Amino acid sequence: MFILDAHLDLSMNAMEWNRDLRWSVEEIRESEIGMVDKPDRAKNTVSFKALRQGNIGLCVATQIARYVKKESPLPGWNSPHQAWAQTQGQLAWYKAMEDAGELIQITNTKQLESHLQNWKKDNIKCPIGYILSLEGADSIITIDHLKKSHEQGLRAIGPAHYGPGTYAHGTNSVGGIGTKGKELLKEIERLNLILDATHLCDESFWETMKVYNGPVWASHNNCRKFVDHNRQFSDEQINELINRNAVIGIALDAWMMVPNWVRGESTPQGMGVSLEQMINNIDHICQLAGNVNHVGIGTDLDGGFGKEQCPTDLETIADLQKVPLLLSKRGYSETDIENIMNKNFIDFLKNVWG
Repeated sequence: MFILDAHLDLSMNAMEWNRDLRWSVEEIRESEIGMVDKPDRAKNTVSFKALRQGNIGLCVATQIARYVKKESPLPGWNSPHQAWAQTQGQLAWYKAMEDAGELIQITNTKQLESHLQNWKKDNIKCPIGYILSLEGADSIITIDHLKKSHEQGLRAIGPAHYGPGTYAHGTNSVGGIGTKGKELLKEIERLNLILDATHLCDESFWETMKVYNGPVWASHNNCRKFVDHNRQFSDEQINELINRNAVIGIALDAWMMVPNWVRGESTPQGMGVSLEQMINNIDHICQLAGNVNHVGIGTDLDGGFGKEQCPTDLETIADLQKVPLLLSKRGYSETDIENIMNKNFIDFLKNVWG
């Protein structure tokens, strides 16, 4: 089945992890044996070949560069100007991959429909489609920089990532959106960008919902019902997004899938992490909505973690093809499954882009 993955940090892997995604997953792993600078070395799951093997012909691909103030313990860039430059380097990599015939940027309905047809005709030669998203808005130095990003093809943006940000408070922080956040939201709405509610802390989430009236989705966010942490959405937040016709992509980071995960100590095998937890999250959102129209796939695979922190029954991203069967076993029809695997996000994009 054709799959749309609503959250992949492709350029981060290329530019910061120095991974050539034209290599196979196995080749990348072999090249990283012995490296200790990052916990997921030699445990990656994503490459262009693996995406093709999994019939993942369309993804939301990120730019990401956090700006951190001097007192922050989080890793990041020391100025928004450096963060902006990093996102521009990431954009240059996407363009290089377009020139190499590996990727094609999708920015409107015409391009989207053309890509889906071309992929169906020949998914071997057709470039993988990507929709550009910015994870965390700290690299947006001024509102004019957001306009420039939109001109470059940016179509979705999350105001915050981890910690307190320039425009909103994110995961593991507490606070609202402030004047700057409201100005950003106003411009997001004017440009008809998609607001990504992922990572917003509770206070920032609810303040955002009060003032923002444009399109919103959550590219990679699970349910607080299963893991009681501010990174996940409460049922009240999920219902708010459902009422706004949003789609929520389910992520595969192990600590978001099972409770009591201890980073650096817990293992997927020891904690029983599998794709079944993904199905649990999908099913919970469907039960809240009373339909299958508000949930999709947003794996976040290789988003700073690899096999050491993802489902045991997933060797590479191609194993997302196991999900349709798991959904079928839960009683979901083929039409339901197609909606979840691709159509919900595709219809969302068509509705936003007109």
